[in-house]
Amino acid sequence: MKVSFYGTRGSCPSPGKDTLKYGGNTACTLIEANDGRQLILDAGTGIRKLGDELVKQSGDIYLLVTHNHFDHIQGFPFFKPAFQAERNIFIYPAITQPNEPKAIIEQMQGSYSPIASTMLQANIEFQFPEWQQQPILINGFNVSRQPINHPNGGMAYLVTCDSKTVAYVTDNELNLPNPSVSTEQWIDIVRDVDLLIHDGQYIASDMPLKLGWGHSLISESVDLAVQAKVKNLAIYSHDPERTDDELDQLQTEINDNNHSVNAFLSMEGQDICL
Repeated sequence: MKVSFYGTRGSCPSPGKDTLKYGGNTACTLIEANDGRQLILDAGTGIRKLGDELVKQSGDIYLLVTHNHFDHIQGFPFFKPAFQAERNIFIYPAITQPNEPKAIIEQMQGSYSPIASTMLQANIEFQFPEWQQQPILINGFNVSRQPINHPNGGMAYLVTCDSKTVAYVTDNELNLPNPSVSTEQWIDIVRDVDLLIHDGQYIASDMPLKLGWGHSLISESVDLAVQAKVKNLAIYSHDPERTDDELDQLQTEINDNNHSVNAFLSMEGQDICL
């Protein structure tokens, strides 16, 4: 299995000379099985570049959406395969509050977008499988989902193939008062996974101002990974104001603590082979 990051930034894009290393595009991750089958997680601005690659292919596309905040859907209007006739795109939306499962295309209407969703030429189908009987099979991947602790709700996904499991848990506030899912539950959910991709947008100095905004401290994500005995932790959803130099310093601090887990700050353009 290979995991590729096309966007690792949270909240809003942050292009510029100070974000070249870790990237400025918002959430988009590709999981690829050893036999070439693919699964996309989220459609932030990073999906635009992924689309430049996929437009040269002809296979069906499978997209899991964690929630409808703009940094997770704003790239879809610029996803070139959506404009290819006879291309099939299967979208698996999350449960949100309010529940708006087609928000990813409904953003393309009125004065919000110069291109209406009716102009998309691909065959776009929204999928609503029976998640009660998890895991379900999506393009050959075994997929389960869990609610996240985030304003307006949303979902995390556990994806298994090639005898490896990736847990994609972005925009999740571990120490939220009265959480939907407790930290103890998260430990059980992600226990022993091969790769945990977890939100780490904040550091201690961001608090208490951003308490309840739906993101975790980097230190909280590392503690979760250690307690759950995951093999690798990719810290995700970087604060849009955090520069490369600041993220480098945070990575140094992680390394200096000699944690039992391989913890690293995810980078746009990074490939991880499991």
